[in-house]
Amino acid sequence: MRAARYHDYGPADVIVIEDVPEPHAGPGEIRIRVAAASVNPIDWKLRSGEVREFFPVEFPAIPGRDAAGVVDEVGEGAAGVAVGDKVFGLGGIFGASAEYAVLSAWAPVPEQWTPEQAAGAGLAVATAGRALDALGDLTGRTVLIEGAAGGVGGAAVTMAVARGATVIGTSSPGKHAYLRTLGAVPTVYGAGLAGRVHDLAPAGVDAVIDLAASGSLADLVAIAGDPARVVTVADAVRAEELGVRHVFAENDPSLLAEGAALGGLGKYMPYVQATYPLDRIAVAHREAEGGHTQGKLVVTV
Repeated sequence: MRAARYHDYGPADVIVIEDVPEPHAGPGEIRIRVAAASVNPIDWKLRSGEVREFFPVEFPAIPGRDAAGVVDEVGEGAAGVAVGDKVFGLGGIFGASAEYAVLSAWAPVPEQWTPEQAAGAGLAVATAGRALDALGDLTGRTVLIEGAAGGVGGAAVTMAVARGATVIGTSSPGKHAYLRTLGAVPTVYGAGLAGRVHDLAPAGVDAVIDLAASGSLADLVAIAGDPARVVTVADAVRAEELGVRHVFAENDPSLLAEGAALGGLGKYMPYVQATYPLDRIAVAHREAEGGHTQGKLVVTV
């Protein structure tokens, strides 16, 4: 099969397209014929070696954690799925940017989503859901989401609203209309955020989620009034310093099903910023590494 691979740490140009052996579904897994796979921040951080201390790469490596496509193999014990089903989901930290990929957590693709949207949903939903779960029952609570208009942010806002929260979301002004469509009350990020949040929620916020890693974590703790009420998915170093919980995405099929259900209702439509053919995946990696993306970057296979 054709796949994107890299054989050593380095810039995006170390990624090459090669013919490699096909993977196969093991127990409790499925294999899909990939339609599209997403490019996430973890992909370029692994490739560049930025996180090698925590996640060393075994070379050669196929980048990509989440993908969407059609099931063509069902491993022993994998229930509720059949060959021919359209699904999206997560495999290991590597392996998605190829003609075939193995998934260990998945959900049916809602009819409302394109293959590209489905490819961009898996890690976003899993990350957002994990952060929301860490905050407990959100019914009747006010949640501030820093970085609400990105790929994970869109999922987090939609899921939080569906779980009964009032959401204040930060973004650039150009994304405020988008946040309103998701059910959030938008405001701009940056200096003066505490005052703007107070104007919107005079009684204060009950919880805060940091999705941006923009250096604002200390300010978010001050807004929340207690580090125990703050969760970050993006700033592990500052989280440890400030006593904030840092959570990672998990391959949880229940969270994928939650995102798919919201998609089926038309409430969650993953925002895809750009798509690239597989042979231009290095371009997608450079775009992601630049740090200015708002929606998902997706590679079509």
